[in-house]
Amino acid sequence: MQHIAPPLLWQVRGNGWLALAFQHVTGAHASFAPGSPDLPAVTRAIDHISTIPLPPVAKDWRENRYHRYADGAEALLVGGTLLHGDINPDNLLVTADGKVTIVDWSWPTHGAALIDPACLVTQLIAAGHTPASAEDWAAHCTAWQEADPAAVDAFAAATLRMYQRFEQLDPQPWRKAMTIAAATWADHRAPQP
Repeated sequence: MQHIAPPLLWQVRGNGWLALAFQHVTGAHASFAPGSPDLPAVTRAIDHISTIPLPPVAKDWRENRYHRYADGAEALLVGGTLLHGDINPDNLLVTADGKVTIVDWSWPTHGAALIDPACLVTQLIAAGHTPASAEDWAAHCTAWQEADPAAVDAFAAATLRMYQRFEQLDPQPWRKAMTIAAATWADHRAPQP
């Protein structure tokens, strides 16, 4: 995790919990808005995640949040790449030197390498990008460049179904915004008649 996450200072286990303490990072939340100067560093940091070897402890951390929404395409989302699993502007801090530190590693998993860059796409659309612009930024990530287009399509559709369900369960404004972004992207990825 070196270079993209704060260093771990200590950890303690007890009563079924694992508490981790990380070094404090001073920075601002990344801007995902169109034209943001943060975007090159954001995509470099997300691209770097996929190069980190999967730690042995992570063998059981399978990414399966999207499987129930994948409508039979679950196999396209399986893989052995380390994933942050919660790519959003609040979890990427831009430091004074312009580097991005990724925080809130509370949901690391492993799955298809395209998942973190694809999560970025939805977030970029929510921040005002067109689907094409968002995908252009994701293309800065090797995992996106190498992704099977059918897997990207399946992920976009699963993301829409997931956010629709989340909004139905708890209709907060941010969830509605993410549902709209996911619908915009899924429509962009859907086969045209």
